[in-house]
Amino acid sequence: MQAHLYTHNLSIEINGRVLVHKLNIDIAAGALVCVLGTNGVGKTLTLHTLAGLRPTGPGRLDVCGGKLHDLPRKEIARRLGLLLQLHEDAFPLSVMDSVLMGLYPRLGMWQWTQEKDHDAAQAAINCFDLEGLENRLITTLSGGERERVALATLMVQNPLIWMLDEPMNHLDPRHQLSVFATLKAVAGQNRIVITTVHNPALAMRYADQVLLLYGDGDWEFGAASELLEPARLERMYQTPFEYYSTQGDSACHTLLMPA
Repeated sequence: MQAHLYTHNLSIEINGRVLVHKLNIDIAAGALVCVLGTNGVGKTLTLHTLAGLRPTGPGRLDVCGGKLHDLPRKEIARRLGLLLQLHEDAFPLSVMDSVLMGLYPRLGMWQWTQEKDHDAAQAAINCFDLEGLENRLITTLSGGERERVALATLMVQNPLIWMLDEPMNHLDPRHQLSVFATLKAVAGQNRIVITTVHNPALAMRYADQVLLLYGDGDWEFGAASELLEPARLERMYQTPFEYYSTQGDSACHTLLMPA
């Protein structure tokens, strides 16, 4: 089964207001897609709709070759995983136990975790810079640490499509860069990563494609290198943007920042 997400004339509405009108996108395996827009334009609702948490109305939504709403929830969880913007911890699990929860879609009834599952969980913990916190209760973690635990849990779930709602909110600059580099690597493993993000500079540096939401139902989808330019961002954010170049250790990065 290949990672693939396709929509046709998919509209996203709330309280009679059309936020995204007839969305038509076709995302293939290997893509990291950033969703950008101002507060309240429907980034989260779009992500929730693509994840099957909201009705699609007359539009069509296919995930990995099947109509999303025809699939059982456990099969959906094998095909896609959603990282919510807010985390509510009902139980004071340890970091390790929380990360192991990502295995649920792949375990049969009465099936217990095995040594290889713990190895995979430890690898995910290490990947997101959480080593040494395995036995800490998640209720004692900082916001950034909790966000990285959620990312590690998604890595253990190992869906074909990752959907992330503002995963950078609680992360410091170093972890923003390291997490985005990891997401880029995940997409490169024949996965799809779709994430909402507020920072166009990060999208410009890492995204293959972008979905721009303008808030009046209008949208644009395409290559990040083509769509991330000052005129479009000024229309979207209602503030001037300019190009800035930064020289790193091995490459020069051109970024778009508010002027």
